[in-house]
Amino acid sequence: MQLDQQYIDPLDKQLLNEIQWTFPLSGRPYLEIATKHGLSEDDVMKRISSLKRIGLIRQINAIFDTRKLGYKSALVAFAVKKDRLDSVALEVNKHPGVSHNYERDHEFNMWFTLAVPPDGDLKKDLEQMASLDGVIKFRLLPTLKLYKIGVKLDMVNTDPSKLSPDDNVKTIDQKRFELTSRDKEFIRELQKDLEVTPRPFDNSADNLGITVDELFKKAMEYESMGVMRRFAAILRHRDAGFTANGMIVWKVPDAKIDEVGYKLASFPQVSHCYRRPVYPDWPFNLFSMIHARTIGAAKKIAIELSNFVAINEYRILFSSREFKKERVKYFVD
Repeated sequence: MQLDQQYIDPLDKQLLNEIQWTFPLSGRPYLEIATKHGLSEDDVMKRISSLKRIGLIRQINAIFDTRKLGYKSALVAFAVKKDRLDSVALEVNKHPGVSHNYERDHEFNMWFTLAVPPDGDLKKDLEQMASLDGVIKFRLLPTLKLYKIGVKLDMVNTDPSKLSPDDNVKTIDQKRFELTSRDKEFIRELQKDLEVTPRPFDNSADNLGITVDELFKKAMEYESMGVMRRFAAILRHRDAGFTANGMIVWKVPDAKIDEVGYKLASFPQVSHCYRRPVYPDWPFNLFSMIHARTIGAAKKIAIELSNFVAINEYRILFSSREFKKERVKYFVD
């Protein structure tokens, strides 16, 4: 349910824009934010606490690269009988590696992400889900190439009337990360929802038996290696007013797919962009996610993207229901 925007003022929106991308790793992060905006630390903490309490901020924590941690993951499309959709979703959602699960307007009407730890068996888990009563068929759609990942909902500006490809896309580090048991301890702490207290990182540092500066040093090391994408606030899209959650799927000639993928990634309105496999009944090989405030705005964004990349064969699959959305909790029982 969309949040009544009267609960948040322009300053709240500025803070939300900032902490989605650049939450400070410092001993007094809320004081640092307050100083930047000419506020008191207490005021910033009250505002962020309120935004968490009303559900707009889902959590503030480290966002890790699933594959860098050795997890196996994929997007999965299920075609499910309509009268069994809710019951299938309920069972699928019980898997701890299912982080996102949506109903979409297509023959493949359930789309979810599935991740399993390094010693897990993704194929086996998926086969069990596919055997549920009501599942007609499924398609496994792992990432073949990642062009971009990173949601940032612009709370300050309205949906643009004209798109501009001016986003700085991070280079994806392909080097392998050798995970240790000590790394797992750091990851367990950094993925916890950050408390709204003057020194919120102290508990994590104490739990690890290190100083706060040592915690930040390790976090920055993870970020430089691509293990941690960023430390940031995650918003609830619909509560933030972004009710048009559109997955644009493109049919792109293989020879042009990298060119088109990177072009799409350059638009700030595109939060995710991946190459995925095709099937006889699924010819779309490039996926890009957009988030807009209205269906009309999302459709307009898609048209402009299509014109820019000169690809006319595409579809937008809007989510009509959110069955589940939460972050995967890594290396927990």
